[in-house]
Amino acid sequence: MAEPAIIVKGVSKTYGRGPSAVSVLRGIDFTVASGEFVAILGPSGSGKSTLLNLLGLMDRPDSGELTVRGRRAADLAELERAKMRCAHIGFVFQFDSLLPEFTILENTLMPARLAMVNGLSIEPLASATARATALLEALGIGALRDRFPSQTSGGERQRAAIARALINKPSVILADEPTGNLDRANGDRVFADFRRVAREQGAAVVLVTHDEPAAAAADRILRMTDGRLA
Repeated sequence: MAEPAIIVKGVSKTYGRGPSAVSVLRGIDFTVASGEFVAILGPSGSGKSTLLNLLGLMDRPDSGELTVRGRRAADLAELERAKMRCAHIGFVFQFDSLLPEFTILENTLMPARLAMVNGLSIEPLASATARATALLEALGIGALRDRFPSQTSGGERQRAAIARALINKPSVILADEPTGNLDRANGDRVFADFRRVAREQGAAVVLVTHDEPAAAAADRILRMTDGRLA
């Protein structure tokens, strides 16, 4: 078994206070190894997206311990958390969130440019561009590199979003309902892409979804109900 990229111990999260408080996560425990593809299944409101926000260091748990790439989240100041997100964590969302005024290639390169601007990378832009081109080719959309998002299909845009998430070679990839707006064929292809990324790049992939048939492509399925792992 590979070393764990994510360790979650007794993590809980509550929003609000007093009678109006809503307990969203209730003592979550699990680990994800490097190179493992884990799908988290559960109905809307079960806490899946909240859990993903914690794993992505965009929010903090109220209790419990979260470790990402060997770093305890509680020990990280806000600037360190932002640097971790930029350099080591890739995000894919239900909506591709591509910037319409930039080409597919330029969108893919955006995280690499941000890493350069913030002093997190000294890689030459030409090298990052070559890697972005290779990613688009590997995902079957290399011919679309100079098109704008409006000139591509929903499935093509989502695959571009995956390329964007991979450009900085993250060790953790988080995906929130990435196939929610896709048909079955494109959805299955996206799941296959995540499986291949986990294998080839050794990244820990955590994907939340309510699509049980597609989730069968994952190495392991975790089920959430009312803020707990069943």
